[in-house]
Amino acid sequence: MTPNGTAIRAFRRLRGLPLREVARRTGLHHTHLLRVERGEAGVSEGNLRAIASTLEVPVAAINREESP
Repeated sequence: MTPNGTAIRAFRRLRGLPLREVARRTGLHHTHLLRVERGEAGVSEGNLRAIASTLEVPVAAINREESP
């Protein structure tokens, strides 16, 4: 899946969550999550849902494929 890395970073910062904390909560490695935020890597549907859940946003808010 193609997440919107800019939106992920914005929501993460809005929540005051460090990158490593989001990575820990989602089970992703922090370097992979950083690449996702930069738009250099994708994630599985399950990981996208885990990121959305951690950031307390709907999947559509961080998924390029569902975003208007």
